Amino acid sequence: MLNMNFEERVVLNTRQMEWVASPRAGVWRKPLVREEAEQGHATSIVQYEPGASFSAHNHPGGEEILVLEGTFSDQTGDYGPGTYFRNPAGFRHAPFSDPGCVILVKLHQFHPGDDAHVVVDTKTAEWLPGHGGLRVLPLHEYQGESVALVHWPAGERFQRHVHPGGEEIYVMKGELRDEHGQYPVGTWIRSPHMSEHFPFVTEDTLIWVKTGHL
Repeated sequence: MLNMNFEERVVLNTRQMEWVASPRAGVWRKPLVREEAEQGHATSIVQYEPGASFSAHNHPGGEEILVLEGTFSDQTGDYGPGTYFRNPAGFRHAPFSDPGCVILVKLHQFHPGDDAHVVVDTKTAEWLPGHGGLRVLPLHEYQGESVALVHWPAGERFQRHVHPGGEEIYVMKGELRDEHGQYPVGTWIRSPHMSEHFPFVTEDTLIWVKTGHL
């Protein structure tokens, strides 16, 4: 098991981690959370080399993907950077990448009944105003779980706040900061239920954030 104690705060700079070979040729990963070697709850950064592919499969417990670089493809189409997916249990696909890609992947973490197939192109979707100068792009909500992209303009500060159900962040651009440290691009943070912090930025920053699921 890896980082399966959800009461612990975990911070990983994924850009400083080494790629680990997966069972599939041409597919590499950086495991962040893993229940078992090749099944169960898992969160990873995954890299497809150009031309890499998987045979058709489905995902018991669902699959959540954010495309970070390159083009991720399956039988439904080609999806570039910023595309967000939710593939529920029963959705079957054979993913591949002709040019190569890097994706954030979460497996076996859907609530029972959360069976929506979601595809959001965050490059063209509508952003909403948030607290202060923040802009928010909601991606998914279900039974207290919320997923969004949040854009922070340089110099923005947020009030100290508590996270019922925990919080998970991946820094996509810039650098997020709080009283605990600094988190550059590629940093993954998981904070437990009822954790609190006072986040701010000094430069233009974009994060993927998930709350209420721990």
